Amino acid sequence: MTTAGMSESTMVMDPGAAFTLLLSCPDGLPRSRVYVDFGISYDRIPHPDTKLEESINEIWTLQTEKNQSLYNGKKFRYGGHTLHHADGADNKSSVCLHLGLTDYRTFVGTNLSPLWENFLVPSKDDSICCQHSASPLGNGAIVKTADKRVLVLQRSLNVGEFPGYFVFPGGHSEPEEVGVLFHQMNKNSTEHEALNDRVSQEMFEGIVREVVEEIGVPAESLVVAPLEYLMA
Repeated sequence: MTTAGMSESTMVMDPGAAFTLLLSCPDGLPRSRVYVDFGISYDRIPHPDTKLEESINEIWTLQTEKNQSLYNGKKFRYGGHTLHHADGADNKSSVCLHLGLTDYRTFVGTNLSPLWENFLVPSKDDSICCQHSASPLGNGAIVKTADKRVLVLQRSLNVGEFPGYFVFPGGHSEPEEVGVLFHQMNKNSTEHEALNDRVSQEMFEGIVREVVEEIGVPAESLVVAPLEYLMA
């Protein structure tokens, strides 16, 4: 899983190649040890600069005029994570992803904007540094074939982000897949826990769906490995 944040140490680099490793799990984390806390508190905070906020829609309008295939879909927003270290009888660690809602338009107008640095807040805390950015949670898979080759794809030139780049299969887990279009504030604790569980499941099912869609293999032919890395 990846997010579209930028750390201060990567600002001078090509944004398509820059990342920060937030979490490394060499042994992998299975679905049973990846949790989600989904809520409005992890949504993007609008920037106090009105003109900068207005630039989001201006950039989106310009991009859609150039490329009419762009679609403003809902995305899960990465708002941080909590690592629960191994203790107790099972001696197994787990991670909780803090997720809100955002959309592709805001992603294009903040993270991918020529003005993206202006949206950042000086802080070593990534959730504070990127609080005005869309930072949608992405996903990616390293696909290893039966004859021990690793699959790499080249992105189309007709896409909104990093056209022509060589990448691993991936994209975004989709809120609509679990029936999330907006925050529902009247859910009780049981309903909220059930929603968190569905969103967590989508973190894994979304990766499989992207691989199937992008390389055309049937889902039943895939063996899904645990989550190993979280990057921004």
